[in-house]
Amino acid sequence: MTDTRPPDTRPYVPALGRPELTGLYDYVVALATRERTWRSALVALIDPRPGETILDVGCGTGALAVMLKTACPAARIVGVDPDPAILALATAKARRAGVEIDWRRAMGDRLAEVAPAGSADKVVSSLVLHQCPLPMKLAILQAMHAALKPGGAMIVGDYGLQRTALMRLLFRQVQMVDGFALTEPNAKGVLPSLMAQAGFAGVEERRVVPTLTGSISLYLATRPEPKALPRV
Repeated sequence: MTDTRPPDTRPYVPALGRPELTGLYDYVVALATRERTWRSALVALIDPRPGETILDVGCGTGALAVMLKTACPAARIVGVDPDPAILALATAKARRAGVEIDWRRAMGDRLAEVAPAGSADKVVSSLVLHQCPLPMKLAILQAMHAALKPGGAMIVGDYGLQRTALMRLLFRQVQMVDGFALTEPNAKGVLPSLMAQAGFAGVEERRVVPTLTGSISLYLATRPEPKALPRV
């Protein structure tokens, strides 16, 4: 089906901060972030199940989406990203892995354009929110909340609170690439409060993984079930 929506021309931070570096993204992430460790832990936390629809917001080159589909072929994985160049890389990666993923082009705050409200069993995201302005971080989390079914889970892997002087120093590398204004709130630990503000319940930081570029935190939260009306 042809996409007749007008293109979203708002700016966004591309992978590694510059479009010409997109092709190097997988190599840099693997080298600098202990990717195998934290992505494997993230997949375990997501725990994909047969029949689930899992929305990967800001899917990038498709690393997480492919891992999820490989772990559970009977789950439906939808990868969403605004960057057509990186979606092309993701499509090729899925083809090489022999898995089928539903790739969609959209900004993270406009998930309703590609995923109806309440349609996802789980929404996930990795290494996206630290690249966004503070209002966009919140808007993306709100869109993820809206896309979830009541009782569904949100799982995020991203740079969070940098607790030690060493991690804070190492995170400066990310800040020089993605911008201090965008990344500083993450370093100060803003994500859990933003998740709660977006409507999520039971927000937990389940693991912190030290890396050569700062610490990456894994977060788990849920969209609350609607409260039952009192019986009359």
